[in-house]
Amino acid sequence: MRILFFLLFICFYGGVIAKTIEVCPTCPHKSINSAIISADKNDVVLVKKGVYKEFEIIIDKPLTLKGEQGAVIDGDNQGEIIIVESPGVTIDGFEIRNVGTSNLRDFSAVRIKEQTNFLVQNLTIHKPFFAIYLEKSNNGVVRNNKIYGEAVGEFGFANGIQLWYSHENLIEGNEVHQMRDGIYCEFSDRNIFKNNFVEKNARYGLHFMFCHDNAVLNSTYKSNGAGIAIMFSKRTNAHNNTFADNWGGSSYGILLKECYDSEFSHNLFKRNTVGINIEGSSRMKYYNNDFQSNGWAIRSRGANYENIFEKNNFLDNSFDLSYYGQINRNSFDGNYWSDYSGYDLDRDGIGDIPYRPIKLFSYLVNKAPQAIILLRSLFIDIIDFSEKVSPVFVPDNLVDEKPVMKMIKHDRN
Repeated sequence: MRILFFLLFICFYGGVIAKTIEVCPTCPHKSINSAIISADKNDVVLVKKGVYKEFEIIIDKPLTLKGEQGAVIDGDNQGEIIIVESPGVTIDGFEIRNVGTSNLRDFSAVRIKEQTNFLVQNLTIHKPFFAIYLEKSNNGVVRNNKIYGEAVGEFGFANGIQLWYSHENLIEGNEVHQMRDGIYCEFSDRNIFKNNFVEKNARYGLHFMFCHDNAVLNSTYKSNGAGIAIMFSKRTNAHNNTFADNWGGSSYGILLKECYDSEFSHNLFKRNTVGINIEGSSRMKYYNNDFQSNGWAIRSRGANYENIFEKNNFLDNSFDLSYYGQINRNSFDGNYWSDYSGYDLDRDGIGDIPYRPIKLFSYLVNKAPQAIILLRSLFIDIIDFSEKVSPVFVPDNLVDEKPVMKMIKHDRN
């Protein structure tokens, strides 16, 4: 009986006791690759402080690859650095630098290749081509990584965190600076992007292409070519984010093209050329957002149907709204407009006179962009006033029927 119990114990527990394999210049394993090759499933490969010039480190079994403080993997510009080809892998705590570049291959600091249940965290990645690349990989976590690129334009540089056909992942607490796109997603659904700080990327802070049911939460997109671009995607939810200082000739807080059935709430759009640029996007809800000191708060470029804008604050924007095409059952009721000069005789908090958010000058700038140089002139105030009294050029049925008298307080998490 005792022998049987011992054999059962070995079968059920003997295979899950993990050992730690150390890597250092004086250890039996002096390279990360050799330690991984000798490791068993679920072992920990612990890399001591030092610089390890290695690339194409292939992890083909579930294990933890952990770097002590000061552990650096230098790819020496030779190619891809870490390639994960097993489920259940954790990569934690390295500085990674000098990923190779190529016009033919997407070299990455870390590539997760058709795997699940992975964790990539606490990495600092310098001068990558791609930094972290999820390729057909699901149910993983990319957390608390810092990525520093040197992109000065769209060409010759790649993306910070990339998802390609990758679903149900958590991308949380990362910093991405000066890549082409901070985060790029293509054909990737049901992912959560949370508490990220994405700054000074050459094209977009976050870029969705053909992606559905994703959430963008509690993040900051600052000083990028554009904050977020969402294209050909459905059911995106963006809440409690800040889009600031995305400034330039084609810069936006959010760019929407051919998007449907999405919600945007409790976001701050501040000092962007355009807060939200909307084209061909329908059944969208925009509520409890603050648009402050933007060039255009909202620019609607046509073919937008059944969108709802309510309980938003429009504060000191050069133009609150620019609108092309028909109204198409879009609603703009119950917002606060800092330019509203109406009155509230019954003191119910709602203005007694509807507000027309489109100025004649906005209409003129759409037709002749060079007219923007007249923005602060007295002449513009006169023509805007005349159009407000007797609308001729702007849509006479585009009004906020219930403008609120006081700025709406929006609590952000």
